[in-house]
Amino acid sequence: MKKLNAYLAAMIAVLTLAGCGSNAKTAETADNAEPAAVQADLNAAKDDALAGAPEEKPSADAEIAEEAADEAYFGADLEGAGEAKLEFSASKRMDSVKGEADGAAADPSDEPVLHDEASSETDPAIPQSGEPFVLTAGEWNDNENWGFFANLVHSKKIEFPAYGLNPVNRVAVTVTHDGKPAANQLVALSDGDRGKGIWTAKTDRNGMAYLFYDAHLAGQDLSIETVGADAVAFTAPADESGQGGSSVPTLEYTIETDADTVEYTDTEVMFILDTTGSMGDEISYLQKDFAAIAEETADGHMTFSVNFYKDEGDAYVTLCNPFSDDVKEIGQALNREYADGGGDEPEAVAQVLTDTITDGEWREDTNKIAFLIFDAPPHSGEEYEAQLNAAIAAAAQKGIHLVPVVASNAARETELFGRAAAIMTGSNYVFLTDDSGVGGSHLEPIIGDYDVELLHDIIVRNIRQIAGTTE
Repeated sequence: MKKLNAYLAAMIAVLTLAGCGSNAKTAETADNAEPAAVQADLNAAKDDALAGAPEEKPSADAEIAEEAADEAYFGADLEGAGEAKLEFSASKRMDSVKGEADGAAADPSDEPVLHDEASSETDPAIPQSGEPFVLTAGEWNDNENWGFFANLVHSKKIEFPAYGLNPVNRVAVTVTHDGKPAANQLVALSDGDRGKGIWTAKTDRNGMAYLFYDAHLAGQDLSIETVGADAVAFTAPADESGQGGSSVPTLEYTIETDADTVEYTDTEVMFILDTTGSMGDEISYLQKDFAAIAEETADGHMTFSVNFYKDEGDAYVTLCNPFSDDVKEIGQALNREYADGGGDEPEAVAQVLTDTITDGEWREDTNKIAFLIFDAPPHSGEEYEAQLNAAIAAAAQKGIHLVPVVASNAARETELFGRAAAIMTGSNYVFLTDDSGVGGSHLEPIIGDYDVELLHDIIVRNIRQIAGTTE
């Protein structure tokens, strides 16, 4: 137990490290071009954006990302597999929208259908103007539909790792105190023989923590530990299915702790926004809707942060801002941004997650949620994948629920990256739909039945769930 306490204390020390990216990245561009030329390009791009003609990335349903190198953290593929039958219905419904759209619903399909192609139809009940509430979206939680997720992996409808993230080998742990969920408890997964830390996560409001291990540990003794409870030892199951790495273990444990339950009053809400050329609609949405989101969720104990990123060679790579309860100030920061830059598909996702999650200035004693609003994948390669894995691991350790919001023109590999990040941080996966008629085509994710809602409502609900507040 002393070893565990020392380990968890070290984790807490790591969590309090400060740092949030910087706009000093702008200097990298200035080194490669004359200041006057750079400013002229920026002015021209801004004129184009104001004229309603932001640069658009080509839409692509790219092949799933190449397998990561064996030495990459969580990058190894599973071995073996057994054939599994995949049967599911993926009809979608319109549940509710604001204003005149209240009660409008699309008829669900009677036929099982795989959600892998974007719909071209729009619902006339949904506003088509530039109103704040116009964007529509759906959400999905793979952790809560683990059997469905396992079937997709078994049948190779989806494959991991995605940019180094591999959520397949998951251990679901529920921590209770006096028979009730124990929130905000650090839970550690370690190598049972060597005591080496593998993954650490904070329990959510339901006392749930999700832990992950690499495939090469299959067949080895592992241990789950938390303060105030005896360790739980188990052997990581081997993949005996014979299908080349498509086995998904089902590992679930409940641990009773005598440690006091921790409740946080304050909540930190972060928005991380891709501001490259194809993101004009999404930037405009957040600019118009942020004040309404804050008004509906703020309870006197909530702070917000808005952060932006582009890519190398653009006006900046990352541009971060501290948490604040000044909604007007945050709105001004949002209104200064417009869609510009990018051009190639991958963007600086790894860098912005490093700046905002790994090195971000998050308090220890808060509920935490971050929305990553984007339409392009990270750069691939060992260096970027190491950054991404470190950021996702840091989010789990700090108790940050990283909610991906995937926008138009996203490819399948971007979906899989977002779903992996959501699974590994105990979050929902959010995706825009074509129902609003705004922007480019939106890729249908390979999931089950979901409701089409206003993005505004989904964001507000996710914040309230993490904060533990009610309407």
